[in-house]
Amino acid sequence: MIKSMTGFGRGEYSDGKRNVTAEIRTVNHRYADIYVKMPKRYSFAEEKIKSILKEKVKRGKAEINIIVENLTEDDTSIKLNTQVAGQYMENLKALQQEYGLTGDIDIKLLATMPDVLRSVPDVENEEEVAAVIGKAVELAAAALDEMRITEGGRLAEDLLARGELIREIVTKIDKRAPLVAEEYVTKLTNRITELIGGQVEIPKDRILVEAAVFADKANITEELVRLDSHMKQLKTILTESNGPVGKKLDFLVQEMNREANTIGSKANDMEITSLMLETKSEIEKIREQVQNIE
Repeated sequence: MIKSMTGFGRGEYSDGKRNVTAEIRTVNHRYADIYVKMPKRYSFAEEKIKSILKEKVKRGKAEINIIVENLTEDDTSIKLNTQVAGQYMENLKALQQEYGLTGDIDIKLLATMPDVLRSVPDVENEEEVAAVIGKAVELAAAALDEMRITEGGRLAEDLLARGELIREIVTKIDKRAPLVAEEYVTKLTNRITELIGGQVEIPKDRILVEAAVFADKANITEELVRLDSHMKQLKTILTESNGPVGKKLDFLVQEMNREANTIGSKANDMEITSLMLETKSEIEKIREQVQNIE
């Protein structure tokens, strides 16, 4: 099953005490890279979140955003920051002395100062909270996976079509290749005749030797067989593989390019060169699409 590396998934879960929303975005990346963004107080759940996502994302960069809201009163406690309150007291007294100000520094004043009293979630049962967060992440990961599979199917269809097109071009080249040496003999004979005229008999055995040397240098049979084999491998990988195939396809595309370049340099024929330019264009499109596959 082919998966795209890009996608989005959202999941929501509530246990009655808290509502958790998980959003996951994935983009292309050479390796698996998972980044979790959530309130610091829930950092104890980070490893659980990553382990859930690693089951779905084997390659690509994933960013998970966790939002926890709608806490009940049982989950809330008031925290007093005595250090902050003490600093306010010291600074207010210094302010009075510096400017000769009057007035009392009382509890009512201190209680209204920022960060002296704070309402914060009271996370006593970390396993319970981590389980709720995990449920939301599982739902988001399932939605993400569905989207990536759908997109992966589209990519596979496109790659299969391009692979078949290249195989058709290879068939055309295979039919054209044997004619190249024959045409070379004709061109060579005509050229010699133009140079020396009809006064000297052209040695046929010499012409045949030159033709044999040319044919050997221009022989692209092995390269055509290998390129066609690569197209068959492409189809097999796209239709029969289970799990990530992106790296395997990366390597296969490199081999396709290698054979295409060799054919283009050895063929010594304008028609074959034109067909190989078309082939290389399709291989480049395959390479670009492969960058999106997990």
